Amino acid sequence: MKKLVASILPLAVAALLGAAAFAQEATHGEGAAPAEHEEGATPHYPLKHPREQDWSFAGPFGHYDKGQLQRGLKVYTEVCSACHSMSLVPFRMLGELGYSEAQVKAFAANYDVQDGPDSAGEMFTRKAIPSDHFPSPYANAQAAAAANNGAAPPDFSLIAKARGITRGFPQFVFDIFTQYQEGGPDYIYSLLTGYEEPPAGFQVPEGAHYNPYFNAAAAFAMPKPLSDDQVTYDDGTPQTVDQYSKDVSAFLMWAAEPHLEERKSTGFMVIVFLLIFSGLIFLTKRSVYANKEH
Repeated sequence: MKKLVASILPLAVAALLGAAAFAQEATHGEGAAPAEHEEGATPHYPLKHPREQDWSFAGPFGHYDKGQLQRGLKVYTEVCSACHSMSLVPFRMLGELGYSEAQVKAFAANYDVQDGPDSAGEMFTRKAIPSDHFPSPYANAQAAAAANNGAAPPDFSLIAKARGITRGFPQFVFDIFTQYQEGGPDYIYSLLTGYEEPPAGFQVPEGAHYNPYFNAAAAFAMPKPLSDDQVTYDDGTPQTVDQYSKDVSAFLMWAAEPHLEERKSTGFMVIVFLLIFSGLIFLTKRSVYANKEH
C-alpha cells in the first residue's frame, strides 16, 4: 500500500502544479496585467490568449457555413488581398462555396496573372482563369517587404493552420476529447479585434501598432485593417468589425483545410467501423472459447 501511495503521490503533485499554472495562465488571459509590464518579468507572447469562438466547423460533426465563407471571401477580396496573397488556393475551389462555374470564371477574370513565355520568349499578362491561383499583390517578396516597412505580409493560404496557439496543461488534454482544432481561427479573430491603446508607460515602436494578441511581440507593423461598414454585405448580416473578423477567419480556415467536412465524415465512419469490428471480435472470441476450460 505504501508503495502504491508513493507512486501516485508524485503524479498528484504534478497534476496540482499543472492545474495551478493553468489557472494562473487563464487569469492572465482574461485581462490580468501583461507580464512584460511587470517590473523584471520576462514577456510571454501573446500577452493575451485568443478568445474562443463558437464556430460552425468545430467538433466531430462540424461543417462550414457557406454563407459565412462567401462573406469571408468578400472581406478578403476587398481588404486583405491588398497586402496578402493566397498562392496555394486556386480559383476553381470557390465552387465549393456555392458559386456556379460561370460565377467562378467571372470572379477569376477580375485578376491579372503573368504567363508565358510566348512564341517570342516574352512573358505576358492575361486575365486569370479558374485553374489559376490567387495572385500576390506584389511582384516578389522584396517588393512586398519594401512596401510594408521591411516586413513582407505572410501568405494566407495556410495561415489558419499555422497560427494556432499552444494551450497548456490540462487544457490540451481536454482538447483531445473535445477535438479542439480551432486555435488558428480563434487567433486570427482575436488579432483582428484586439487592437487597443497600449498601457501607460509602454513605448510602441515607430510604425508599429499595439495588439496584445500578437504571438511574437506586443506590437507589430500591420495597422488595424477593419472598421464598421467597411465591407457591404448583401444578406443583411451586421457590418461590424466583429462580424468581419469572424467571417474572414472562417474563410481562411476553409482555405487552409477545404476538405475538413470530408475528413470528419470519414473519421466518424472509421470509428463506427472499429466499434462494430471490435464487438464482432469479442463475440467471436466468446463463441470460440465458450466451452473450453481456462
